[in-house]
Amino acid sequence: MNKSNEPQTDATDFVIGRHAAHETLQTEGAQRVNKVFIQEGLKSDSLHALQQLAKAKRIPVQSAPKNKLDTLSDHGNHQGVVLAITPFAYVELDDLFNRAAAKNQPPFFLILDGIEDPHNLGSIMRTADAVGVHGIIIPKHRAVGLTSTVAKTSTGAVEHIPVVRATNLVAVAKELKQRGVWLFGTDMAGTDYRQWNAKGAIALVIGNEGKGIAPLLKREMDETITIPMIGHVQSLNASVATGLLLYQAYSVKQGSGELP
Repeated sequence: MNKSNEPQTDATDFVIGRHAAHETLQTEGAQRVNKVFIQEGLKSDSLHALQQLAKAKRIPVQSAPKNKLDTLSDHGNHQGVVLAITPFAYVELDDLFNRAAAKNQPPFFLILDGIEDPHNLGSIMRTADAVGVHGIIIPKHRAVGLTSTVAKTSTGAVEHIPVVRATNLVAVAKELKQRGVWLFGTDMAGTDYRQWNAKGAIALVIGNEGKGIAPLLKREMDETITIPMIGHVQSLNASVATGLLLYQAYSVKQGSGELP
């Protein structure tokens, strides 16, 4: 196994927002929670449910002033709750293949080449979870990792979608092809995405918000696909474009019986 696929962690150690916190506490992610901070003076059914969930799992709950939660969340929209957690863990490439095999489905992966906006990554993870993607592969450098903002934007999907963080995406692409995975990248001159045959073992490759897919990585694509546009703006937000393409793949795979 390439060393670039060894498990790694980020320095991030907070989850913010009620939905993200609830999702974390209800999944295996609860094992990483060290303490739950609730804003003092706030009362609601959702906050009470979070406190009860944390106490049931023997996780300390502490009341704290709003300015402390503002600091812990880097002034993000914490909605009165912040979880202090151990860092998000990354997985190995084999874990993604094992996940697909456990579901008796052909691998369905997503490669993100240099997504820098944490909100885009969080939204993409949310869609990836919705359509049955088995895992996401991101680069170690020049891209956002699994941060608290990503976790909050994903509304808990970060707890369900395993992520590989690789030093060299080109090397990963070559390995995927050797293991029978077809690579599909985005390009203005590609095949209309509505004609995309997404059956079988595939990996969809999405490029950087501004630069697109790096040239060396693009050379590894088996086919490129495009989203036709007739308006004045000839580009889409990365998360929007990824959502369209993932749902096209999901439609094809569901129609062929690969996905439920």
